[in-house]
Amino acid sequence: MKSKPTLHRTTIQIMVNGRQITAQKGKSILEVCKEASIFIPTLCYDERLEAYGGCRLCLVEVKGINRPLTSCTTPADDGMEVTTESETLTRLRKTMLSLILSNHPNDCMCCDNAGDCTLQELAYLYEVKPGKYEGERWDLPIREDNPFITFEPKKCISCSRCTRICNDVVMAGTIEMSGRGFYTMPETAFGKPRSLKNCEFCGQCVSTCPTGALTDRKGRGRGRSHDVAKVKTTCSYCGTGCNFYLHVKDKKVIKVSSDYDAPVNRGNLCIKGRYGYDFIHSAERLKTPLIKKDGVFHEATWDEALGLVANKFKELIAKYGPEKVGGFSSSRCTNEENYLLSKWVRCAVGSNNVDNCARV
Repeated sequence: MKSKPTLHRTTIQIMVNGRQITAQKGKSILEVCKEASIFIPTLCYDERLEAYGGCRLCLVEVKGINRPLTSCTTPADDGMEVTTESETLTRLRKTMLSLILSNHPNDCMCCDNAGDCTLQELAYLYEVKPGKYEGERWDLPIREDNPFITFEPKKCISCSRCTRICNDVVMAGTIEMSGRGFYTMPETAFGKPRSLKNCEFCGQCVSTCPTGALTDRKGRGRGRSHDVAKVKTTCSYCGTGCNFYLHVKDKKVIKVSSDYDAPVNRGNLCIKGRYGYDFIHSAERLKTPLIKKDGVFHEATWDEALGLVANKFKELIAKYGPEKVGGFSSSRCTNEENYLLSKWVRCAVGSNNVDNCARV
């Protein structure tokens, strides 16, 4: 007699703060709580990275276990009963934040990341005041030895998010945690300045930093989070379709930040997407069509320019035939624009000579 096939459940039931939650099997307690909009504080967690459990702020209590567990590294199990807020957890979190602030500069008034700093938000939430633990403090200079990234070692909390995203996501291996104990911090090999030889300047380390330790040098001092309008857009440098936010102040783009909910890139960007926005406000950028007359360019209306182009194409087609005309499109354009070019060449010109810069 054949045995019945075993049905493997893909969901589990977990109790969080007395609330029954249906979750996908294999997820961590933190992931389950985030999906259920239950807040758990973190500093070393980034959804793009493997769970680390270093900051110890995501501690939760699980019934039947006599010690707090890090929610980011603990898998949610069927029937588990979890508590995310208690007097014990609050005391532990306040202690951890106090220890971090014991070696952190109290310069939020002039910090570029004020209002957009996870450490600042958590210290305010848990009413943590600096000065509870006294001792040696870092007194390290700001490093601006490259054109894109500013590193303020005094604000580093050694969460290792920057080194993990550099090694595990970008796979560039530019920085690694260096030193021991009190002197641990992210550093390049032999402390050499970042350059195109050892860094891709993608800014991924900046995007994941939870404090003001790593910031975009191009946008420093040009506006805090409450000063700017964030406009979601799509990168135009290639056909991948990465999304990000333009930070706009006084009608000028001053910075680019990641969109972690973007379906294509999930917050990841390359050097072009993150830092290649200077062309937007370039003085050399054309704002009106130009027509060359007697070897000199003159400003023209769109009707004049398009009429001239149409007449030139008609003359070429009449003289050489439509098969001598083709269109070469760009992946920096949208799919719709590339489609229109293809349709124009095939229907208006009568040629099948269409190509794209991304073709291999």
